[in-house]
This record gives sequence, C-alpha cells and structure tokens, in this order.
Amino acid sequence: MATPPISRRRFLETAAAGAAVTALPATALARRVRKVDVVVVGAGISGLAAARAVKKAGKSVVVLEARDRVGGRLLNAPIAGGHITEVGGEYVGPTQDRIKALARSVGVQRFKTYNAGANVLIVDGQRLPYDADPGIPTDPDVMKSIGEGQRLDALAAQVGVHAPWRAKRAEEFDAQTLAQWRDKNISTARGRAIFDVAAKAVWGAEPKEMSLLYALMYIAGAGNAKTPGSFLRLLQTPNGAQEERIAGGSQEIAIRVAAKLGSAVRLEHPVRRIARRGRGVRVIADGLTLDARQAIVAVPPALTSKIRFTPGLSPSKRKILEAMVPGKLIKAECIYERPFWRDAGLSGQSASDVGPANTTFDNGPPDGSLGVLFGFIGGDSARAFRAMAPADRRAAVLENLVAVIGEQARTQLDYFEKDWGDEQWTLGCPVGHIAPGVLRRNGAHLRTPHGAIHFAGTETADYWLGYMDGGVRAGERAAREVLHDLKLG
Repeated sequence: MATPPISRRRFLETAAAGAAVTALPATALARRVRKVDVVVVGAGISGLAAARAVKKAGKSVVVLEARDRVGGRLLNAPIAGGHITEVGGEYVGPTQDRIKALARSVGVQRFKTYNAGANVLIVDGQRLPYDADPGIPTDPDVMKSIGEGQRLDALAAQVGVHAPWRAKRAEEFDAQTLAQWRDKNISTARGRAIFDVAAKAVWGAEPKEMSLLYALMYIAGAGNAKTPGSFLRLLQTPNGAQEERIAGGSQEIAIRVAAKLGSAVRLEHPVRRIARRGRGVRVIADGLTLDARQAIVAVPPALTSKIRFTPGLSPSKRKILEAMVPGKLIKAECIYERPFWRDAGLSGQSASDVGPANTTFDNGPPDGSLGVLFGFIGGDSARAFRAMAPADRRAAVLENLVAVIGEQARTQLDYFEKDWGDEQWTLGCPVGHIAPGVLRRNGAHLRTPHGAIHFAGTETADYWLGYMDGGVRAGERAAREVLHDLKLG
C-alpha cells in the first residue's frame, strides 16, 4: 500500500493538465487567467475540498497555494525501501465521516494503526505496560484521572459545536483555563501529569494556555451529528481518533484531489491582498491577480490575519483570528530495519511524564517490512526541545524510546524531526488554540463571511476541529456558502 515519495514533481506528473499551466511563468499565468467564479486561498485539505465541491457544482475555480506542493499540514516523507512516513496529520477514526468519504472518492484506502500487544505508561519512574486494546492504563491513579477527565464530556455537551459562545455557562467557562479545571477536578498528581501529556499531544499546547470553553468546544466536536463528542475518543487508538491511517500517507488524498482539479491549482502563489471589487473580490498573489465573484480563505488563522483585506476585517473577526495561537507540536521519527518491538509484544505506543517525546506511536508500513517509531513533542517540551543542540535533541528522544522499547532503540537507520513552527506557511501544528476571554466575545465571528470572502480551514470546523475531517467539513461548508451566494447573483 505504500507509494513513492510525494513531491511537487509527482503532483505535476499526476495532474497532467495542470502541469503545463503551473509550470508557466507568473506573467503568462496573469495573462491567461483574469476572471473566475471562485478563488480558494490555500491547497491544504480544506481548500482542496472546497474547490472540489465548487467545481462539482459547475463553477470555475482557482486554488492559490503559497508552497511548491499541496497538502498544507499533511506531508509525506520518503524513507527506506520506497516507503513513506507522515510528518504531519495522519490519523482517522470513528465519526470522521467526511475525510473518509473524500478518501474513497479518489480511491485512497485506509488501514488499521498497529495496535497489538502492550502499550507502555511511564509515570513517577515506573514503567507500566497495559493492553493496547482497549488502550486504557491500569494504573489506579491514571484510571481514576481518566474517569475524572470524562466529566468534560458532560460540560462539552452543554457547550456544543455550533455556538459555544452562547452556552449558559460560556462566561464561566471562558474565564478559566483548562489547567484550572484540571486542578479542581483531577485528584492525583500522577493523574494531572498524564492529563498534561494528553493535552500536549492533542493540542500541541499546555492546559494553562487554553480557555476551558475552547477545550469543551473541541471535545464536543470529537463526534458527529448523531454521536456526542468524547474526551476519550480524542486519546484512544481503538475506537478513537488514532484508529486508522491512510494507505500511501495522508498527503495522498490531497495529491489526488489536486490532480482532479488539474490546472485550477496554482503553486507558489502566496496571496497578499484581497480587496472588494464591485460585488466580487480582487485577489492579489505573488505574480498573479484574479477577479472573482467569491473567495474562500482556507489557511490557518495565523496566516489569514497576515493577509491585507480591503475593506478591513471587523475588529471582532480580527481578534478571533489573531487569538488562535498555532500549537507547538514536533514529530521526531526513528527508522529501523524492522519493527522489533512487535516481537516483544509491544505496540510502540506510550505515554510518559518524562519528555521530550511524551507520547509515541508505531508509524511503520502496514506490511511490517520496516520499523518506524515517532514521538510527539508538544507545548513546553517543544519550546525546550527547540533550544537544544541537534545532537542533544536526538539523544533525548532516543532515551525516551529506550525507556519504551529497550536498548535496541539506539540502533536506528535514520532519525529526523519535523517542526511545523519553522514552516513559513503554517507557523505551527496541529491546530490553533485560544486563551481565556476571547471565544465568548468574538467566537461568533470565526466562521462568518466578510462580504464575498468566506473562511474555511480546520480551525473553523464544527465537528473534528483540528483534524483532517474538520478541514474537509469546513471546506465543504464554505463551498455551500459561496454556491448559495452565486445562485443569488
């Protein structure tokens, strides 16, 4: 099921129709494209899903992407044996209906995340294996904290996904951090430590950095219209958000959607300005200016706030965009000749109160022909990690892996890291989070259009905010908005 490395060259080869146009000089592009029904800013999974829906409805569309590739926060990296490993978003799970449907539509399959044998919990210097299925630690303090943490589900149900800022207790929830809730509700020090580990992996942030109201909105979104959101669903592999992976890597979906859009996708054209022009908009990118009847901005909020809008965004719109701070989550990956930990009855999954790599996963190909293990480094751990020398970073990660799978962890074929904070056109991963005092006052403006300009991206999703599924949902919602407005004329 593995595919060759994904690159700009492969995208151009796959999208034969797009190759000729994308390769033209910017001046030639400017002469050939002047007017279009819809311009989509950003060729991540959200922007591509939006463009696909617009095109399917029979409207003309152009996607402008700043990078030399498609996929946004989805990125495959080539490794030994012609395999790939994902260095960005990768997992899908129950109730993530829209990303699964999109994958099926372009012929991309899924496979189960490796989840056999024992996971490992490391807390207070103890190494505690536990069954990978159901994947719930048996340590009494941690089990207790999981039960206490599930109290968040009831609060999330009160908040909901559509307008949490209108919830009865919105002011109360938005006046405190998730850390303050943790200290009042998680009764043991060990439990609080593992709660923090979970937050680092889910948000790339510390509980002290985010509003409780934001966290409840996020948890409420870990479901769908028929299934209530669940804190545990965010954390689990079986029956949870990490249950499955994408054959060929998650970026494969973006590659194939972009290929079907062909010449509509224009790489290396960062958008600098969007201005009202009559009843439509003028979109000004490096080397290319387009006039459109409608526009969809589908990039992270931290990048949206850098675009110059004329007339300017409302103060509330700008505040909510600027308040969504990109997460700090680094993936450190080790490649081995084979997944030897499986022979020892280990799944490769772990949670530890010792950083920098507080959580780990087996990320190898489904046939087990190569061993891949990665660690998530998030929040304060990521800040400290970035300040270390490269050799010290590698040594620290290997110590984490040795604690999980043994001394053989030191004999890797390759080691590499992906820090999304270094990406000019991302600025952080996996999702933007919000500190107290902003969401209740300004959240209603998160998804609202600005004239003929609509907003997508996973941060604007209702269900599965922060995930690939949320990106698809937001893109399809923005497409419905523009198609409605186009119909009105």
